Amino acid sequence: MDRVVTADVNIHPSAVVDDGATIGPGSQVWHFSHVSAGAVLGARCKLGQNVFVGQDVRIGNGVKIQNNVSVYAGVTLEEDVFCGPSAVFTNVRDPRAAFAQNRADCYVPTRVRRGATIGANATIVCGVTIGEQAFIGAGAVVTRDVPSYALVYGNPARVKGWMCRCGERLALATRGRAATARCARCGTSYRRQGDRVVLQESIAAKTRSAGPARGRAQQIVR
Repeated sequence: MDRVVTADVNIHPSAVVDDGATIGPGSQVWHFSHVSAGAVLGARCKLGQNVFVGQDVRIGNGVKIQNNVSVYAGVTLEEDVFCGPSAVFTNVRDPRAAFAQNRADCYVPTRVRRGATIGANATIVCGVTIGEQAFIGAGAVVTRDVPSYALVYGNPARVKGWMCRCGERLALATRGRAATARCARCGTSYRRQGDRVVLQESIAAKTRSAGPARGRAQQIVR
């Protein structure tokens, strides 16, 4: 199967793109990177130096992967994910050199959802889901699912705060009563509900779609 490289793609002469790989328009593959057969990269992706993309990996539009990152089979990166330099993904929970586990049925899936950031030298243990717009601090070791908009760091990584989709830290506590906050940089509003954070706009949309409650006035959070 031939590789599929669409218009306006920049592939450095030292990079390797295997037959059967697909790279979307406007993407860039830089020095010494390798995109394996069956991998699909969306539009406007940027792979820095020495990036490896494994077989059948799916990478969404607008993803940026910095130098020395390996995205192994079983890992999915949704749109606008950022991977910092030397971030590490895994795909087997109990590897042994003497007992090969290099088949698709051995891989434990990992998903990084839209807009999430993974800091430099962070390690993502396979089998977790990193929520939308979550922020993984540099050097963190992620061993469990990360909620959307959460800021996590440490070893093992724990929720230390909440982040706006623009990258600004929100003035929201991690515990206690539900609270609201507005981003100081972009003005987007959020509400914490227990152990998760949602956009105020999302709350308003759900309220509108549900219709007015019987017997009392409808309240829309704006």
